[in-house]
Amino acid sequence: MTEQEFSRLIGLYRETVFRVAYCYTKSYADSEDISQEVFLKLYTSGETFEADENVRAWLITVTANRCKNLLKSYWYRFSLPLTEVKEQSYYEAEDNIMPIMMKLKPKIRTVLYMYYYEEYPVKDIAAILGESKTAVTTRLMRGRRQLKDLLIKEGYHEL
Repeated sequence: MTEQEFSRLIGLYRETVFRVAYCYTKSYADSEDISQEVFLKLYTSGETFEADENVRAWLITVTANRCKNLLKSYWYRFSLPLTEVKEQSYYEAEDNIMPIMMKLKPKIRTVLYMYYYEEYPVKDIAAILGESKTAVTTRLMRGRRQLKDLLIKEGYHEL
């Protein structure tokens, strides 16, 4: 992969990779770190792709797997931050629903994000996340219900 091609792919997909990582981690710093790791893996992988859509799917898959590994790691689960600095939510300025959606569990939140924000169909989400279509459909159903309950709780009108 040439440096020009790599730069082009970063320009196209850096926001997507960051947002998927943020959906999992809810941490701006962790999402930046994961994004860098994912693009470094892309550069060093030697993978060849037929189309940009294949690159996008590969990046999201690698991002999701990296996030899952981080979240289940001993260090992540049992470490405490050195300072209690409250991060500003990445989504506060641009979206009214995303901060509320961030209250959902990562598995549900990620499926909702990929379906509504990235506009993937259920079968593609299942393939990217390595889940069955039934599991993705169930998470979408539960996510919609939970999101609706949270929106009503936050004062939005009945949907």
